[in-house]
Amino acid sequence: MSTIVEAREVKSQAVKHFEKLPALGAVRYDWTRDEVRALFALPFPELMFQAQTVHRMYFDPREVQVSTLLSIKTGGCPEDCGYCPQSSHHDTGLPASKLMEVEKVLAEARAAKASGATRFCMGAAWRSPKDRDLETVCAMVEGVKALGLESCATLGMLSPEQAIRLKRSGLDYYNHNLDTSAEFYGSIITTRTYADRLNTLAHVRDAGINVCCGGIVGMGEEAEDRVGMITTLATLPAHPESVPINMLVQVEGTPLKGAAKLDQLDFVRTIAVARITMPRSMVRLSAGREEMSDEIQTLCFLAGANSIFYGAKLLTTSNPGEDHDTALFARLGMVPMPA
Repeated sequence: MSTIVEAREVKSQAVKHFEKLPALGAVRYDWTRDEVRALFALPFPELMFQAQTVHRMYFDPREVQVSTLLSIKTGGCPEDCGYCPQSSHHDTGLPASKLMEVEKVLAEARAAKASGATRFCMGAAWRSPKDRDLETVCAMVEGVKALGLESCATLGMLSPEQAIRLKRSGLDYYNHNLDTSAEFYGSIITTRTYADRLNTLAHVRDAGINVCCGGIVGMGEEAEDRVGMITTLATLPAHPESVPINMLVQVEGTPLKGAAKLDQLDFVRTIAVARITMPRSMVRLSAGREEMSDEIQTLCFLAGANSIFYGAKLLTTSNPGEDHDTALFARLGMVPMPA
């Protein structure tokens, strides 16, 4: 009985703390850890209500933005990210490949558009791109734009000059995730620093490219690390225009294979807190959907997620098929967001 009483007191304090915050839906860049922690601690019905209220202030709750992600250069990455099957540090059986030819990438982009995608994302397993490879990627971006699709790329760290070159090619979004909190980051990655990631985000933002930045949960982090990650994202000089929240997909041969599974309702909470703290951002229900029930995905949409990846594969890991997503949308009365 005492445990129940203590839990109720914690939740009551969280609600009181939340009620002291500025107006719901206000765009802020001064979120504190205490405030974000209080959001995570809200009773689940209250958190969902607040998130859905904010979501409806800025978006049509029926619409979901649909993207397609293609690995244009797979494997052989020199980084040691503990979750990634493309790292050369891990024995996952994934062979390294060369950068795809431009026309083959554009053929995939045409197919993605025909399937209903409005954004085409290209990922390359690099620490940072070489200038000669960047020119090829820029040709891909130009081709994707010519098809009438939004373009996105994730190529690793960028210099200011590289970010400017991508902007000139017409790149709409650049993805570079923080992955987790600054405190937990060193337990997952040692080959580049948190500051390196923040610097690339600054270069992208300064070049005038929209920022796509989120993280991964379920990597063995503590609840406080999820608080820290969201706080960092919500206090950037500008909120990322797109915030992907990924559930760890465990891959044999990576150090995080066998990590304790995260309670999926904690994943939903992370989506909801991202929506409340970054109200104008697209919040993407990203990797890990194949292991989620339709019911959990539905809760994520109610929590404010309004973007997904279409297609059977996300870089190298599996994803629900387009038919399944189309059927789920129909069951929920939801529709793809128009271009």
